[in-house]
Amino acid sequence: MRRTVAARAKGCRGEERAAVTCPAFFETQPRRARSLPDKIVYDIVAVWKRGASMPEHCHVHLDAVGGVAGDMFAAALLDALPSLRDRVVADMAAVLPPGCGAPELTPGTSGGMPALRLHLTAADRAARPTGGFRDIRAHIERASLAEGTANHAIAILGILAKAESRVHQVAVDDVHFHEIADWDSVMDVVAAGSVAAALGGATWSVSDLPMGGGLVRTRHGLLPVPAPATAEILKGFRWRDDGVGGERVTPTGAAILAHLIGVSATQTPAPSGVLTAVGAGAGAREWPGLPNILRVLVFAGGGAAEGVIVLSFDVDDMTGEEIGVAAERLRATDGVLDLTIGTRMGKKSRPSHDFRLLVNPSALTAVQDLCLTETSTIGLRWRLEQRVCLERRVERRMVAGRAVETKQVSRPDGTATVKAQSDDVSPVDGLARRRALARDAEND
Repeated sequence: MRRTVAARAKGCRGEERAAVTCPAFFETQPRRARSLPDKIVYDIVAVWKRGASMPEHCHVHLDAVGGVAGDMFAAALLDALPSLRDRVVADMAAVLPPGCGAPELTPGTSGGMPALRLHLTAADRAARPTGGFRDIRAHIERASLAEGTANHAIAILGILAKAESRVHQVAVDDVHFHEIADWDSVMDVVAAGSVAAALGGATWSVSDLPMGGGLVRTRHGLLPVPAPATAEILKGFRWRDDGVGGERVTPTGAAILAHLIGVSATQTPAPSGVLTAVGAGAGAREWPGLPNILRVLVFAGGGAAEGVIVLSFDVDDMTGEEIGVAAERLRATDGVLDLTIGTRMGKKSRPSHDFRLLVNPSALTAVQDLCLTETSTIGLRWRLEQRVCLERRVERRMVAGRAVETKQVSRPDGTATVKAQSDDVSPVDGLARRRALARDAEND
């Protein structure tokens, strides 16, 4: 009871080869008739409509129940956000040469849970990709892809190439992929790039990753799990051992995580806010007693929390001038979102200065090194916290012949607040005049 239709995305090269499961067909059938080969009723219409409209800003949480692979990632996102399907399927079709099959999304189950699977349809005999980094990169660059897809896909490919370069001790341009050795793998990378480009304003997080275990057969022979390239890419990510062996996170899946999320982001607390869409992508293998799925949870932008590092330390042997210089250098550092300094009494009743920095997780290592270089501290403390920031709009207003920049914020109760920038008000002489200028700018 399943049919496929050609993708109709504008600019789809080779669209006759692109096929997706057609939800309109299911909508015309009695529910009893929607049985799938595995006898599980899967309401494809509800899945298609769920998340049909994309929020302007969203947070996407990846729940690595069974693991992470390229096909699982793409299928899970398209299950959660069907509005992306035309674009992503068209991009996948555009990167595939004639005769190697077409991308197909098939609904089914894994471990009793409904999920989509992404795979290539039956193909004629077609030449395999060379597996060389330069050749695959050039092939993606030549393909007629949607805006932004190629940049993200090549970035994912570059992460994988650098890892393989370090593992096998060869130059990046000389890397020959074994993970990206078939067209379905190239298709997975492009699909991930298309999703990343379409969700350019999204933030991402991922659960602790399943370790797996045992050996995996590769063209290098048997290798330990996680594979060397996977372990290289995911240094700094948190893992868990759930007692189920096998290769649970593939090198391609690892490269996608590193590109979208970055090191330390697996430690981001569980997202909060309004859950707007849920999806699941299934892998090719089945694990005993465990769904082999990657689950996606999409949260509305205003309610999704953002992970931020709170880094702190104390000094009691720096002069005021030295503290001022260090503070300005730290504030000017990329990745430092804010810095405050407090005064307290330390050991031996010495006056002590308490530095507290808010840091982007991806910049933690660099900021740690700078704190230990620019100040006299010999130790740092840090923790991960959540924060939610309201959307801000900046506007310049003319008040009494003077340009004053204002920052406007919409509150959850529907009210709006406006604040004049101090730097534009401070040149005016007299406190009363400065207050009047700021008040006039805010009420304009």
